[in-house]
Amino acid sequence: MSWKELPDLLAVALLIYAFVTVARPGGTTMTRLWLAGWICIELHFFAASFTDLPGGWGLAADIVDAAALTWCALLFAWSMDARLGQRDCQVLFGSLAVVYTLYVGLASLEHPPKALMVLVASLFALVPLAILMATPRDVRPAARWIWGVLNSVLAGALLAWQFGPRGADLMFVLPLHVVYLGCCLQFWLSFERGTGGFVITSLGLIAWSLVFPMGMAFDVFLPAVHVDAEVWNLPKYLVAVGMILLLLEKQLRQNKHLAQHDALTGLPNRRLFEDRLGGAVERARRDRVQMALLAIDLDGFKKINDTLGHHAGDRLLREVAALFGQCVRRVDTLARTGGDEFCVVLEGPIGREDALRVACALRQRIGEPIDIDGQSAQVGASIGLAMFPDDASSVEPLCVLADHRMYEAKHSAAAARASGENHAGLQMAPPDRLGARRQSA
Repeated sequence: MSWKELPDLLAVALLIYAFVTVARPGGTTMTRLWLAGWICIELHFFAASFTDLPGGWGLAADIVDAAALTWCALLFAWSMDARLGQRDCQVLFGSLAVVYTLYVGLASLEHPPKALMVLVASLFALVPLAILMATPRDVRPAARWIWGVLNSVLAGALLAWQFGPRGADLMFVLPLHVVYLGCCLQFWLSFERGTGGFVITSLGLIAWSLVFPMGMAFDVFLPAVHVDAEVWNLPKYLVAVGMILLLLEKQLRQNKHLAQHDALTGLPNRRLFEDRLGGAVERARRDRVQMALLAIDLDGFKKINDTLGHHAGDRLLREVAALFGQCVRRVDTLARTGGDEFCVVLEGPIGREDALRVACALRQRIGEPIDIDGQSAQVGASIGLAMFPDDASSVEPLCVLADHRMYEAKHSAAAARASGENHAGLQMAPPDRLGARRQSA
């Protein structure tokens, strides 16, 4: 047994521990496959410690050494596939793992059977292309072509050169180069670019794919130049650091989202609502246009909570949020600002009548009974409308006015129900101002 891999074994073990620590709060299929890939790297270093053994043990160590490297790249690529979890994705990367393992196993033999080497080399092209063609075109990820094209080129190169003067080296170098290059290309197509984690991981994967042909080039053209093994292992650690950064960046984005969004409905919370409202007011002031604010309070929600329970109330709020979301534009902001209170920021330019139509659509949308776990629940909505700059010229007075009108509408609707009359449940301006506006129109 060689002890020179011991530092790498310890370093990768520590990286795996760090990886598990970072990934544990929100473990996904992707992070589990990444972890499996790094366990393969640990297996690679472990097997490399026994490659000097004579006979079958050394041969087995050689096979596991090379195979573990290919498994790592395929696991990384699998984790980034657009159809992760689908059967065609599992079949593709499982089949490629079998083909790569068969080939490097045969290449490890002192005198591999030529006919079998030709057959397995052909499978590099046939397997991914067959799976690519079997996948329906409308759900076929663009990244799948990477594996079809790269492995076809690999098959052609191996069939042409695997029995040449440098064939023994190419049998290992070319498959390892192609599988990490494919992993790198799939990574580029799968992740948001421009982040620190993306840049570091990309550079690490590129360098990792180039290690194999560069190592062979040094052996052929610069045999007198000795490059320490740790230099060739640096890309592995660069990729590990990049992946940990990607996980940390994801957690930061999730924390930011949670800090700005309501956990129950997924809508912006009061903090983000106030930020969006301030931005809408500033844009309206700059462009000299109107914008509108709707303050909404659900009628009858407390009765739902009391009779059907808080679980039903939560379900109802999610349903109401989804229904409201169908009535507003993408540029507008629908927020949950309290227990059963919502607000809508209608970006300018928008007139009072258009804002009124939106408010009426919101009330109408939840006017029908909503099914909650097989039970019918019905609520209404009291809405207050305030316009900038006609009703208020800054954010705080606009909010106060919209809330005031919402409560006026709520009290008026309650009084109307008590007397058996119908009431719109909507207040957009004091009656005298509203009548004056209609007369002038």
